[in-house]
Amino acid sequence: MSDFEKKRIVVKVGTSTLTHKTGKTNIARVAKLASVLSDLHNMGHEVILVSSGAVGVGTGKLGLKKRPTATKELQAAAAIGQGELMFLYDKMFSEYGVVVSQLLFTVEELDDKTSRGHLLDTFNQLLAFGSIPIVNENDSVSVDELLNGDNDCLSARVAVLTNADILIMLTDKNGLFDSNPEENENAKLIEVVEKITPEIEKAAGGAGKNGTGGFMTKINAAKIATEKGICAVVMNGEKPTGIYKVLEGKNVGTKFICNR
Repeated sequence: MSDFEKKRIVVKVGTSTLTHKTGKTNIARVAKLASVLSDLHNMGHEVILVSSGAVGVGTGKLGLKKRPTATKELQAAAAIGQGELMFLYDKMFSEYGVVVSQLLFTVEELDDKTSRGHLLDTFNQLLAFGSIPIVNENDSVSVDELLNGDNDCLSARVAVLTNADILIMLTDKNGLFDSNPEENENAKLIEVVEKITPEIEKAAGGAGKNGTGGFMTKINAAKIATEKGICAVVMNGEKPTGIYKVLEGKNVGTKFICNR
């Protein structure tokens, strides 16, 4: 293990990755993700998971046919779904002997110097204890992420706060394309982005069916991370094992080069 390089890895997973088109939880996908992250943890890496999905899981548990639109309904669905989501994560990760922990906070707390310091202390201690922190914005209190789909940027800010080595954002697409692959069969995957230009921003698409984030929020997240020397990757979450290749330096999805 002399050539092993320990990394602090922030992985963000979105609603579209965690749920089926029916809105119900994709249990097999969650199980795969837990398996890979547990294995990375056992290898000696420090792993932080930023997870969307509370509203989606809550919507499914309530038996609603579609995602609510009223803010108070979204907050209620999040309150129901967050407990269900953590129960599922705890069950899946415990199969591999890994202890998970829950951190719910708002962007305002990240902006406050005192709260930010306490939060960093908590992250560091949880990682020192050998736990995988699972993060979400406190949707029952804050509505920013609910309405703007900004858990991508939250994951980037968590990566910056904890001085992570890499940010990996899992989505339901293979990465960023130069045009919409659903409309253009000749669309090409952009494997490496050395600089986020207006052209790259133009290539970013809109929100997915079951989530609120789109590629624009991922571009914004990549900006936050790379400007602080943290490389970012956007890849398909269907096969979480692709994370191994990312850590080996191979091109998977779209990699945003950092200034480090």
